[in-house]
Parts: sequence; C-alpha cells; structure tokens
Amino acid sequence: MSTVSVRYIVHDVEQAAGFYNRHLGFSIDMHPNPVFAMLSRGDLRLVLVSPVPADHPGGGSRPLADGTPQQPGGWNRFMLEVPDLDAAVATLRRDGVRFRTDIVTGVGTKQVMIEDPSGNPVEIYEALTPAARLEGSA
Repeated sequence: MSTVSVRYIVHDVEQAAGFYNRHLGFSIDMHPNPVFAMLSRGDLRLVLVSPVPADHPGGGSRPLADGTPQQPGGWNRFMLEVPDLDAAVATLRRDGVRFRTDIVTGVGTKQVMIEDPSGNPVEIYEALTPAARLEGSA
C-alpha cells in the first residue's frame, strides 16, 4: 500500500504512464481516461494528470485561480533508490531516456536526474552510506 502520493502534470498521460512503467518499474493501477492515471512503486503513488480547462470536472490539474495553466517541469522531484546507479544509467541511456545531469557524487549518495516525456525531473540515486539508504532497499 502506498504511503506517499505525488502528482505530476504531464502533456500526455498515456505516454508518461508508459515511461514510468517501462523505465522505472511503476505499476499502472488506474488509467480510466486520457487525462488521469494512478501508478505505484513500493510506498510511492504517482498521479499523472494533463492540464484541463477550468470547467472540467477533474480538480487537480485545473488552471490556478488567476487563470495560469498548470505546466510540467520545474526542479522539485521525487527520488528513486537503485542498488547500482551506473547499471541503471546505462540501461536508461540505451533506452533513449533524457538526462538533465551527469552522475554526481554528493554527501551520502551519487545521483543523476532524468526527465519524463513532459520534462518532469526524477532523481535516480545510489546510497553510498547506510544512513542514505531507504528502509527495505538493497
């Protein structure tokens, strides 16, 4: 069961759901219409929505109060831990995934940022110290 839920605005829900399923191991739990999908990976639920008009019955992707449409992108992101970052990067590059950064080494991890098809960032990292590992990770 998911314990954390993240909503990403995407240009094409079908394309984004396929990306997260194929490249990052998410399960597609619900995809009832072209503008909404709910995916999961471990404790993370990822909700994908396309921007909709103000009069659309959906709520999470309507324009802001001032009329500004919601857009994908930015720098906020979620992070996925992998046991071998070099191997994950090699696979993602082979599959044509877009990278925002090269691998960098930080205080307790080495990481890289990729983009989903709409330009939303996802950080993939390998823990270098026990304190940086997620519970239940390799």
